[in-house]
Amino acid sequence: MVYNINNAIVKKDKEGNLTLIDPENNFKDKEAFIAIDSDDFISIQLLINGIINNDFKKWREISKFKDDYKLKNLFIRLGYTKKDVANLLKEF
Repeated sequence: MVYNINNAIVKKDKEGNLTLIDPENNFKDKEAFIAIDSDDFISIQLLINGIINNDFKKWREISKFKDDYKLKNLFIRLGYTKKDVANLLKEF
């Protein structure tokens, strides 16, 4: 099963002007956009793929979660090693 997240890049220049880089025209008729940090976006894609692939065997319960935890560190907190995360990234 392939899961696709429509995405584009929002680029900000030195003056603060935003430019939408959307070569596939996914957002040509959209009036509003959400900007997500690229590391967080990759983490979201990996989490979705983990859920789709039912890859819960490595996961452990997170009993404490602070508001300032970074999403990209979620895999480590779930029990994945850095090597596991590197292998997940190779799937892209």
